[in-house]
Amino acid sequence: MKEIDLMSIKGFKIGHYSDFEAATGCTVIICDKMCPAGVDIRGGGPASRESQLLNPLMAAGEINGVLLSGGSAFGLDAAGGVLEYLSENGIGLDVGGIRVPLVPESCIFDLGVGRGDVRPDKAAGRKACENASYDSVVRGNVGAGTGASVGKCCGMERAMKSGVGTFAVEVGDLKVGAIVVVNAIGDIFEDGKAIAGLINEAGDGISSSFNQILKWQELRSKANTIADIPNENSRANTTIGAIITNAKFDKSMLCKIAGMAHNGYGRAINPVHSMMDGDSIYALSVGDVNSDVNTVGMLAAYVMEKAIIDGVKQAKPAYGLKAYEDFN
Repeated sequence: MKEIDLMSIKGFKIGHYSDFEAATGCTVIICDKMCPAGVDIRGGGPASRESQLLNPLMAAGEINGVLLSGGSAFGLDAAGGVLEYLSENGIGLDVGGIRVPLVPESCIFDLGVGRGDVRPDKAAGRKACENASYDSVVRGNVGAGTGASVGKCCGMERAMKSGVGTFAVEVGDLKVGAIVVVNAIGDIFEDGKAIAGLINEAGDGISSSFNQILKWQELRSKANTIADIPNENSRANTTIGAIITNAKFDKSMLCKIAGMAHNGYGRAINPVHSMMDGDSIYALSVGDVNSDVNTVGMLAAYVMEKAIIDGVKQAKPAYGLKAYEDFN
């Protein structure tokens, strides 16, 4: 197994739209041809569009791409621009001579980082498509990761900047890669060590979101109350991403691969998959290489874990938030 560039998998383009002033943006994956895809949503608060298309019981067997966006539910409007762009270029499912693009979308909550009144819209989705290319993906504070952050259980004043990350591997002729927008309420770990997340009260290191939440439970127990976590920012999260492979699978098996890729979330993020997140992973098959679903699922978890770490390490300090480089 060797590390490769995500774009060397081939069969797709990726484009960013970034609004650096408002701290938001979107990232689009456009497949060269319609491809099978699956999804697995584990978080309790997803902002998504057309994800039900990927249910194995639904009729659509293939899609044209995936859109990852900032803006929370407002950012779902960006998909309209992607559909218009693809339709104008003759891309989409042929329905009686009309091309209808199929592009599921998921969004992160980034409204508390920059300007909460500016969100990705149709123009942003179109611009991301216009920027799409086969070049190596720009990572960090860009696209849907422009306003991404982690470690938010105590509010944005103790959160850290994160962003877009990628990672991919090759085993023989099999290639599996991941792209992810890291926007978790929890902390990010590499080899068991926290590398980003909740900043301690002194501001000179990383604390523990896990332990902080347990402390609140102790306070609730003493007060004999079931009050919620005392912070409105606790629901302002969601990590979204996609697995892309050249292995040949239908969408039922790709849903399984997306589910196995969530193990990468579990290894790199704690807490994760809570009601405070909308954690979602797509899986796309852009090739015809023969492989085993267990092997690809195992690799999907591995590359997703590495992509999450990459998204943190590539992020730069911005919008008053410290980043990985400030503590390393």
